Amino acid sequence: MTTMALYAVEQFSASDSASGFASGSFVIGALVARIFSGKFLDFVGRRRLLLSGLVVFTAAALLYPLANSLALLLTIRMVHGAAFGAASTSISASVMGLIPVRRRGEGTGYFGISTTLATAVGPFLAVLIVDTMTYDILFLVSAGCAALALVFALLLRLPERTPTAAEQARKWRLRFTDILDPAALAIASVMFIAGAAYAGILTFMNSYAQSENLVAAASAFFLVYAAVVLVSRLFMGRLHDTYGDNAIIYPTLLSFAIGLGMLAWAPNGLVLAGAGVFVGVGFGALVPTAQAIAVTMAPPHRIGLATSTFFIMMDAGVGLGPLALGALVSLTGFQGMYWLLAGCVLATTVLYHFVHGHKRYRRSADVEPGVPA
Repeated sequence: MTTMALYAVEQFSASDSASGFASGSFVIGALVARIFSGKFLDFVGRRRLLLSGLVVFTAAALLYPLANSLALLLTIRMVHGAAFGAASTSISASVMGLIPVRRRGEGTGYFGISTTLATAVGPFLAVLIVDTMTYDILFLVSAGCAALALVFALLLRLPERTPTAAEQARKWRLRFTDILDPAALAIASVMFIAGAAYAGILTFMNSYAQSENLVAAASAFFLVYAAVVLVSRLFMGRLHDTYGDNAIIYPTLLSFAIGLGMLAWAPNGLVLAGAGVFVGVGFGALVPTAQAIAVTMAPPHRIGLATSTFFIMMDAGVGLGPLALGALVSLTGFQGMYWLLAGCVLATTVLYHFVHGHKRYRRSADVEPGVPA
């Protein structure tokens, strides 16, 4: 995502909005896949969905050099994203089901180290490869990573869940509650805004850094972000389980807003790289904490649906964000965009208070999910 907007501009002379959509269309594909993956996960089988998703994911990564038009590039992006959405929903739901309720914050944090580090190391490598080599090499590296993930997945044994007779009877029903879990939707709405804000970093950081001659600092940003996420995940989950949701969510949203403000200000490379500390503590810790809340609020038999609901909303923010932000950049420039995103994330603390934060929830092994204290 970090390099795709610039690739669309260089290869197909795409506009700011179109280049943003070229980046975000991957996530839109993932969003569509998650809508159906959450519903049919246990009917298809978790391991089967994971493996088939990764096969398509690997194949799609090899198709990028063949795209000779913007329309074909967008099609490949959406297929690529859909495969990712199906596979990641399967493995995330499986892991959430394995973690004890009383340690869900801690367990989600440990599991989340892998995904959040990937979203940090990936952009760093992408910027480095594009700056020193070619886009074709980048696509080959991406395909190689996907193939390696497929090999590891073949060694996994995921916990399967057999749908009940009542669930079988409602298999083809697609009401609102069959696509989105209402219990998880409240915290997921917070992630919609956070995802859009993070999309502003993923999609436009490379272009912003090149315009300000801060490419090295942009690479350092993602390294700093990865290091901070790695450290914070080792203790944030325990703090969440001990002190509750609000003790983590409010500080992480504030930290995320500060990091975005530093990106907007960024008088030099040191400040730009240093923003990675606040974004790492902010968005890096926000994702697993909010995911743990979403899953805990849902009953056990709807964990798969709660997981997909969480990622649907976050993916919608990450996928649709670049389209809107691409148009915004034309009016405000990169700095103005980041200032606006900082204000939006800060305002999200108010949204969180009304949808979830004003209540306190117990988390223990003998209390049903979603029971207020």
